[in-house]
This record gives sequence, C-alpha cells and structure tokens, in this order.
Amino acid sequence: MRLERPAPGVLLVTLDRPERLNAQTRTMFDEFAALAADLRHDHETRAVVLTGAGKAFCAGYDLADADELSTLGARGMLRLQENSARALEALRAIPQPLIAAVNGAATGGGFSLALSADIRLVAPEARFNAAFVRIGLTAGDLGCSWHLPRLVGPGLAAEIMFTGRFVDAEEAVRIGLANRVVAGDELLDAAFAMADQIAANSPFGVQLTKTALQANLDGVSLHTALELENRGQALATRHPDMPEALSAFKDRRAPNFVG
Repeated sequence: MRLERPAPGVLLVTLDRPERLNAQTRTMFDEFAALAADLRHDHETRAVVLTGAGKAFCAGYDLADADELSTLGARGMLRLQENSARALEALRAIPQPLIAAVNGAATGGGFSLALSADIRLVAPEARFNAAFVRIGLTAGDLGCSWHLPRLVGPGLAAEIMFTGRFVDAEEAVRIGLANRVVAGDELLDAAFAMADQIAANSPFGVQLTKTALQANLDGVSLHTALELENRGQALATRHPDMPEALSAFKDRRAPNFVG
C-alpha cells in the first residue's frame, strides 16, 4: 500500500499492485491490520480515502496464490480466512470515516473491501461482483453477507451473491450500494472534497457519530440506539471541540480544533 497526505487531516491509501489489478495477498491483509492499528491512535487523521492504482480498485484474492487454497488443511484454511477477516473488520472499525474511491473493478475480496468503507464514490468504470461463488467457494466472504443486505436489501443481495453477476456503477448507485458516480479523472478530487468536509467537523463528534452508526447497524432496538446516542451527546458536550464548534457556527467562521 502507498500512503500519502493530500490535505491536512486526510490520508490517502492506495493499493499499489496495478500489474495484478491490486489483487489481495497475505501481505496486503497484514498491512490492512497494521494500518488499522496505527489509525486507532492517530489523532491527526480526520478521514481516510482508499483507492486502487491503475485501472482496478481490487480484483480480490490473487489467483496466483489461490491454487494453494485447496491444499491447505481445514485448520490452515480457517486460519488464513480468520486473519483476512480480522484485517477487514479492523479496517472497518477505524475511528475515522473511510471513503472508498472505487476506480474500477472491485471483485471477490475487493468487493468486501469496498463494502467495509463507510462511503463509496465510484467511477463509471467501477463494477462489483461476489466472485467466489463462481470458483466453487461461498460468496459469504469477508463480511459480504453482512454488509450487502444492509445496503441493498436481502432480495437483491441474494441475487448478486447467488449469481456472481456484475453490478455496474449506475446500478450500484440506484440500489444503494454506492453513493454516487463521479467521472474517473475527478474521482479522487471528489473523495478529497468529501474528506475535507468531514475533517472540518469536530473529530470527536465525527468519531462518536461513526460509532453510533456502526453499533446501530447491528440490529439493536430503538431504545438501545437512543441510549447509545444519549451517551454520545453527553460525552460530546464535555469535549473541548463542542464549544469551539458552536462558537464558530454562530460566528460563521471555520472552527479551530486542537488535536
């Protein structure tokens, strides 16, 4: 992965194996886990943009490594799967909002990676599919069976996962899989503009908002959701970001958050 700082508070993460369509390897999953661990303690980064180098976002697990899968024992395969799943789970749980700038194909594990983001902006060339069902494996992989029904509904999720068909950029937006289509040469600029909007808000408030959104996606009751939101608001009013944000809002000026 290649890490860059295109603007204050914004981290750009680029999957950098364009010759292999940014296909995933064990090393890449280890890097996801390490990045997530670093971001948990990173108070300077306010938003993260994730994209792929070249013409693809991520073509899933590298088929050059896939031949070994059938030779691994059950325990070895489970360990590999668990390590990969934990890496994407950790990436989804980073405190900063994660924006996927999907510049091309996001297939198999790359589809699950895109689903792990909070927001998905897509180029016209973007397309998604649950590829594993087409090579004799389950499409329920790396969180796909959890994320996809919550975004598009159970019926469409079943169709996409059972058939392994491709979903293009326009359909992705229409069914709620993506936020919007952006011209390919403007995709990163649009992602950075959104990241800047996020970074302009209270870091603590944004973090609490992400916590509430993710926790309440887990199917909790309205009462439980309200309890979580109540505690978040109470905590936010005790944080120094809140009076600065309120004062800036009243004065119509940019807030000056510290750390």
